[in-house]
Amino acid sequence: MGRRMPMKAAKPSKLEQFRKQWDLQSMVLPGVLFVFVFSYIPMYGVLMAFQQYDIFAGIWRSEWVGLANFRMFFQAPEFGNVMRNTIAISLFKLVISFPAPIVLALMLNEVRHMAFKRVIQTISYLPYFLSWVIVSGFVFSLLSVDNGTVNLLLQRLDLIEHPINFLAVPEYFWTILVSVNVWKDVGFASIVYLAAIAGVDPTLYEAASIDGASRFKQIYLVTLPAIAPVIMIFMILAIGNILSAGFEDILLLATNPILRDYSDVIDTYVYRVGILNSRFSYATAVGLFKAVISVGLLLAANRLARRTGVSLW
Repeated sequence: MGRRMPMKAAKPSKLEQFRKQWDLQSMVLPGVLFVFVFSYIPMYGVLMAFQQYDIFAGIWRSEWVGLANFRMFFQAPEFGNVMRNTIAISLFKLVISFPAPIVLALMLNEVRHMAFKRVIQTISYLPYFLSWVIVSGFVFSLLSVDNGTVNLLLQRLDLIEHPINFLAVPEYFWTILVSVNVWKDVGFASIVYLAAIAGVDPTLYEAASIDGASRFKQIYLVTLPAIAPVIMIFMILAIGNILSAGFEDILLLATNPILRDYSDVIDTYVYRVGILNSRFSYATAVGLFKAVISVGLLLAANRLARRTGVSLW
């Protein structure tokens, strides 16, 4: 008689797996509940985008107007300017702010003096923990016409004759905004890349060194390819957030109405026109438009990145 094949063990059910991992699942449960309560339950509020919302009648009894709020936004005189500023500032941040933490992480990885490295890391991390209210105060002080550090320095170097009111010149706003964002976020954003670099196999560097590769070639041929998946994931997320040009930073830095032609983005427009004027349906419609476009960009970026073997799902 032939040998009997061993019986395969029955696959445990989902409930049994949950019971075996009850301690881990209990740690995840608060986070799941938080997302469900504050992210999923309020989603019914998007119905306001298709209504003429009445705060006294409530969502279910307000008048339905279909796509009228969306047409109103597309036909608004500010639509072109708001979209231009949003896309331009986001692309500006993507081109400059996105590679900045990668460059900082690569530079810190090459520092061999540990005490000096820790000092630089601490100095670069600290601005991230400052409120935008404090940061905007620093910027106003630095760029002040009266005894502002930047104007005093430029005058001492004979580069300008009279002080410049930088925050009253619309053409300077994008540069100021992106520069402050880089200074504030670059240190903290580099932590992930430093962690990825720390996981690179040291024997790869040794092999490259034996083959005669310089430090720059080792970075190009070993370090960057090793952390490429992490870079790609953050690139996908950055493309998905292309319509999120900022809110707090712009709202606090662009206090002068003369800057509105260069500073008004979707988020500040929603706050100024929708929230402050109690046009809740209009604000919801603009926010829903932004969310739909963002999801589309995220799906497209993830699909393109999948060809390189890296994707979010």
